[in-house]
Amino acid sequence: MSGYEVIAGRRRFWSAAEKLRIVDETLDGSASISVVARRNGVSANLPYRWRRLMLEGGSVAVTGDDGVTSNRLVRQMDQCIRELERQLGRKTMEVEILREALDKVRPEKPTLLMRSPLEDDLP
Repeated sequence: MSGYEVIAGRRRFWSAAEKLRIVDETLDGSASISVVARRNGVSANLPYRWRRLMLEGGSVAVTGDDGVTSNRLVRQMDQCIRELERQLGRKTMEVEILREALDKVRPEKPTLLMRSPLEDDLP
């Protein structure tokens, strides 16, 4: 019989408050990240990851473990939005011009005024 034990269990999920508390412990410098991880029962790589995400993108990045959007990507998206707004303005202007041209070309419908037969009988 070997001295190894296999532990199978569910994956543990950490709340944003717990992540921030653990990252704060690693930043105060009183203990190494590995010691803080062991003290909190966390895999040693998680505090490194959470700290990196927090330093890159603040506490919002730590809450969802999402990637951080760079400033360059935000500028590219803003530029794309401006280009799309410019194209929308151009198409709106084209529609207005075509509508005016259509109104000028379209013949006006003749209006038929019918007289009431009763009006002839009135004195």
